[in-house]
Order: sequence, then structure tokens, then C-alpha cells
Amino acid sequence: MPVFIAKAGQEARLHEALVGLQSASREDAGCLGYTVFSDDQRPGTFVLFEGWVRRGDLEAHNEEDHVREFVKEVQPLLAVPFSVTPITPLAGRR
Repeated sequence: MPVFIAKAGQEARLHEALVGLQSASREDAGCLGYTVFSDDQRPGTFVLFEGWVRRGDLEAHNEEDHVREFVKEVQPLLAVPFSVTPITPLAGRR
């Protein structure tokens, strides 16, 4: 669960970059879901929820050109380096 916090004045550019990443990443092998949310209580903060069939699919996704380019592109737009919190559902799939 990555969290991105935009520098003041860079919110729209970060939003645009995240929408592009979301669109490209949904096509990656093993992607179950990839959705970026805007934090309604913290303007300029975006949270990404993603799900993958296997850990290897996530690792392959992180090596994709569109992900590497995104990471480079957004560095100057961020107030702080983005953080990633791995999360796991409490209950198994139905």
C-alpha cells in the first residue's frame, strides 16, 4: 500500500502521473486490482491499493519500465519519499 504526498503546487501533476501508472499497471500479468485513491482528509495525499496473484507478479511489476519511469518522474513532485506498507487480508479468499 504505497502512500504519496505531493509538494504544495504539485498535486495535479502527481495525480496525473498516478492515473497513468494505474492504467498501465492494470495490464501487468497477475494484477488482481490496482486503484489509486485521493485522501479526502489530507489534500495532496494519494493511497494506492494493489493486489497480485503471486508475490512474483508484484516483483515483476516493480521491474516494468512504466513503474521505473513513474518512480523517477514523481521524485521531484513529492514532499517526502513515498512509503510502502505491505498489507495482507485477515481472512482468506472466498
